[in-house]
Amino acid sequence: MAEATAPPADTWEQTTQKMVAVLVLTETSQLLWSMNQSPKIIGAVLKGKTIRMGQRALQRVPPSLPSRTPSLPPPSSSSPSLRCAPSSRRPLRPRPMSSHIVGYPRIGPKRELKFALESFWDGKTGAEDLQNVAADLRRSIWKHMAGVGIKYIPSNTFSYYDQMLDTTAMLGAVPSRYGWESGEVGFDVYFSMARGNDSVPAMEMTKWFDTNYHYIVPELGPSVKFSYASHKAVEEFKEAKALGIDTVPVLIGPMTYLLLSKPAKDVDKSFCLLSLIDMILPVYKEVLTDLKSAGARWIQFDEPILVMDLDTNQLQTFSDAYSHMESSLAGMNVLIATYFADVPAEAYKALTSLKCVTGFGFDLVRGLETLDLIKVDFPRGKLLFAGVVDGRNIWANDLSASLKTLQTLEDIVGKEKVVVSTSCSLLHTAVDLLNEIKLDKELKSWLAFAAQKVVEVYALARSFSGVKDEAMFASNSMRQASRRSSPRVTNATIQHNVAAVMKSDHRRSTKVSARLQAQQKKLNLPPLPTTTIGSFPQTADLRRIRKEFKARKISEIDYVQAIKVEFEKVVKLQEELGIDVLVHGEAERNDMVEFFGEQLSGFAFTSNGWVQSYGSRCVKPPIIYGDVSRPKAMTVFWSSMAQKMTKRPMKGMLTGPVTILNWSFVRNDQPRYETCFQIALAIKDEVKDLEKAGITVIQIDEAALREGLPLRRSEQELYLDWAVHAFRITNCDVRDTTQIHTHMCYSNFNDIINSIINMDADVITIENSRSDEKLLSVFHEGVKYGAGIGPGVYDIHSPRIPSAEEIAEHINKMLAVLDSKVLWVNPDCGLKTRKYSEVKSALSNMVAAAKLIRSQLNKS
Repeated sequence: MAEATAPPADTWEQTTQKMVAVLVLTETSQLLWSMNQSPKIIGAVLKGKTIRMGQRALQRVPPSLPSRTPSLPPPSSSSPSLRCAPSSRRPLRPRPMSSHIVGYPRIGPKRELKFALESFWDGKTGAEDLQNVAADLRRSIWKHMAGVGIKYIPSNTFSYYDQMLDTTAMLGAVPSRYGWESGEVGFDVYFSMARGNDSVPAMEMTKWFDTNYHYIVPELGPSVKFSYASHKAVEEFKEAKALGIDTVPVLIGPMTYLLLSKPAKDVDKSFCLLSLIDMILPVYKEVLTDLKSAGARWIQFDEPILVMDLDTNQLQTFSDAYSHMESSLAGMNVLIATYFADVPAEAYKALTSLKCVTGFGFDLVRGLETLDLIKVDFPRGKLLFAGVVDGRNIWANDLSASLKTLQTLEDIVGKEKVVVSTSCSLLHTAVDLLNEIKLDKELKSWLAFAAQKVVEVYALARSFSGVKDEAMFASNSMRQASRRSSPRVTNATIQHNVAAVMKSDHRRSTKVSARLQAQQKKLNLPPLPTTTIGSFPQTADLRRIRKEFKARKISEIDYVQAIKVEFEKVVKLQEELGIDVLVHGEAERNDMVEFFGEQLSGFAFTSNGWVQSYGSRCVKPPIIYGDVSRPKAMTVFWSSMAQKMTKRPMKGMLTGPVTILNWSFVRNDQPRYETCFQIALAIKDEVKDLEKAGITVIQIDEAALREGLPLRRSEQELYLDWAVHAFRITNCDVRDTTQIHTHMCYSNFNDIINSIINMDADVITIENSRSDEKLLSVFHEGVKYGAGIGPGVYDIHSPRIPSAEEIAEHINKMLAVLDSKVLWVNPDCGLKTRKYSEVKSALSNMVAAAKLIRSQLNKS
């Protein structure tokens, strides 16, 4: 547990001193770089100005700046104290300005929570160890915000797995299969709901709106007996208060909770989830009573569901719910936060008409039309929490532009009624840029991670109040100009190539039915062919080998040999199990997006830019800062090596352009579709080279296609048009005998099934098992799918191993709506996160089930 346990936290004085030093040195260093001037000039700029964040006057500018910006100590590691301006006084806490953070990453700057969770799950450490790591992380987050000078600091945004699952625990809405009856929901039940256990499966997991974060979907019905079963919100408020920090407890609002739930397995699918509103509100009232008793003066309800297309009845239920809680809210200030998109006019009216609400939070980064609604009508005397700092990307805020937006709002609602905020929770961005020591200075000067965005919020609030930090704004303006003019951002040839692709729809010339016949003739696959999605377990030895090669501790020859041995192990295992179409296991890949981005132009990578995807699973999104192209082949060497190890078809494994786009931090200076088409052209070149190398089955994963779908229906058709077009670009020139697969997972695909058909892939493997086979309902409703399709037969995100009989039952359900000639048998997703012992047993049962059903088909 040594790598996950944090040392004693700094004293308040040490934290504040380090924050001051970091902020002053960072901005000074960036200003120096931007101006390409000497420290004397910067000294003149800063001479006599007070230290930002309300600290004492700067005694002097350090005569020499560090070669890299100093880093705040992460909560799990110690670092030497930073040298600060000499002071004989105790540092003062910055004067809180009218500033607010919707939420903050909980995984930790070095993934401390991930390692603590996995150690706990493996039985290496106990609950107390996990709780200690969590407490250290929370304390570090709260002290950071308080040290900067944020006024409205959130609590209860930390989670051991997921905030929706936390709400399920709070409401006592535990499905009966987990054996919980009453009392506080503990770790055993909580993690069983998230991950499953030996006897029962996990709850469904799906995407949180249009992000890459996944939430655990509540399973509800009329028989659920709601009760106050988790006091986490109150406990964390008290925890912060004991540190001397007054926080704003955050709850998922009742509307968002219910409308993101689903009817339980034994409940009719037409069941109205909102009919449960009167059953859950009493629990919310109990929580509010507890919070008030603990001294909470504010409460934040997150209601992002309001940005969706809600009907009149749903909006009335929303209004009634908050009116019903009005007496319980008396004596508290109430903030309702919305985010991720514009709030529709009808929802805006319902929201701003609430009498019991003190302030309203809006995303003014992705919700520009909301600004027009505010200009027309904003309730008198209410606070406007203006989300002008982007919580979903890593680009430094254009402070001058944001300040203009705030000044526009001032003219409408008054300066004293505007609170500067993030557009959404910072959960969706990386934690701290100061941990990045390998990014080049130019690129780094364009970025801001969560810790820096907190500083941006405060700087804007301070400037808006009339105390503008001229040096910081000057530095920021120069960094914005640097990015706009940098030659590394644009490439005329790539721009020209993208313009040309608009002139064709890039469809393959032969119908899919004819292609499948040609492919079957060449591949000679049995009915219900078995395959896996791509990755096999990433062992500690495998990660060590990649790390040593990257650090140049082993030679390329030794590295290639080690990966070859891993390939041979994976190929042998699949052949022994009887898998029909093989994969090489992706031993050479750290991540399905990062692996490709590292070989494409226009991409940059961080060392610690981790973002939580779900539970302990973190991803490190690439940064797309410029035009994209493929300098050379990326996978041909490895795929060719693997194909030579077997006579069975070996998939060439690629990540599709839409997924690379949606799982990256994307440049915001051109339309997303232009960047996507650039990536598509690069992948197209790779597909051609794989086909030339003799690879006959090529999988182009589009796991994130649904994820990028705009939240408003009026914007969805345009996105689907260019996203599907981008996929078709990648494979439009292959031969009929080359079989193109794609894969999608952990989203609701039913409403985009026609676009999936329009992708014109030969075979699609798609998550199905964990979502209770919801996908199959579209085929029950008459949708005809003529290409190959493999709905997942078991959930790979749970350690539970399904029996052959259980998998066979899944296959029979699929055969009730799909032709056996097009049905494939495969897991829900890749096997990267599982152990080999689990994989062998599960795949063995999967193959046995496929063979059983084949024999039954042969007899019929």
